[in-house]
Amino acid sequence: MADHLTLPEAKLKLEAFCAYQERCEQEIRTKIHTWGIYGEDVDFLIGDLISNNFLNEQRFAEAFVSGKFRIKKWGRIKIRQHLKQKNISDYSIKKGFSEIDPDAYWQTLVSLAESKNNLLRAKDSWDRRIKLQRYLHSKGYENDLIQETLTLVLGSVE
Repeated sequence: MADHLTLPEAKLKLEAFCAYQERCEQEIRTKIHTWGIYGEDVDFLIGDLISNNFLNEQRFAEAFVSGKFRIKKWGRIKIRQHLKQKNISDYSIKKGFSEIDPDAYWQTLVSLAESKNNLLRAKDSWDRRIKLQRYLHSKGYENDLIQETLTLVLGSVE
């Protein structure tokens, strides 16, 4: 059921929508379409949000990266995939990743591995290693860092 808002009404609602939390252009377009607004009006509204600094792709990317890393403990691979799905530019993604401290990234990965290792039930050391590796991959961490972490947490491969 579409609301069929006028442009001034849509503008006010979108400003409130963007002020509440950072948004990307794709989310805004989807929201506008649910209101039955299409074509040049969509471009006008998005242009207005950008010019009034309610919508900023780089700021969105930085907030997204920071939040997903700190709160959900996602790795760079998973974060990048989600930003790409939202049509965020490589430049903004790179700027967003500058928000992650490399030492904090490593510590988070090790901490995740240690806590998951304590919860795992495995029939042998190989099974434990595979399960832990699969878990860290699902969180979006890079394979080389996962291998280093597994060696640190579980010891060398026998």
